[in-house]
Amino acid sequence: MKKILLSLAALATFGFANAQSRDKGTIEITPKIGISGFSEQNEENYTDSNSGVELGATVDYYFNNRWSLRSGLIADKMGGKYRIEQNILAEDQLNYLSIPVNANWHFGSTRKWNLNFGLSPSFLTSAKVKANGTSIKLPKNTIESFQLGFSYGIGYKIEFTEKFGLLIDAQFFNGLTNINKATDERILNGGYSFNLGGVIQL
Repeated sequence: MKKILLSLAALATFGFANAQSRDKGTIEITPKIGISGFSEQNEENYTDSNSGVELGATVDYYFNNRWSLRSGLIADKMGGKYRIEQNILAEDQLNYLSIPVNANWHFGSTRKWNLNFGLSPSFLTSAKVKANGTSIKLPKNTIESFQLGFSYGIGYKIEFTEKFGLLIDAQFFNGLTNINKATDERILNGGYSFNLGGVIQL
């Protein structure tokens, strides 16, 4: 039993200490799941943040062992929480499908860290407001169906084999375009997510 435990410990140490080379043309797919928090911002105030689940998958195309281009499909619940009256808490539940286009810099001596940044176009899939336990669908003329945001994040990859690893990352989103169609007030989405994903090298 002792030999088995020592062998497992040695294997784990080898996986954590050694980097796998990423040549030009290497492709990695990372299905992931996470928790998110988003709020809405006007010129003066922020709403309280909501909570949601982030689901999606990203694809990295490597130019060398330091740089890759990352894109994919990410489903997020954005919006935020706010009080209509003193005893009524409302929540905008805005579901988006985003397609990030980010430069991804892999750094550290073993290239296990990554820092990504770029633009993220998002498409509204559903929009509701929830108050006092009741959800109401928002009319199409109240919320823009498209938004553009700046997305960025940092992550750490644990490699178990040449073809498989685990990615732990934090991603952030700052809206650049107004989502409000109902009034002249400019409103932007903004938030974050913490994610866990399986990295599969093709």
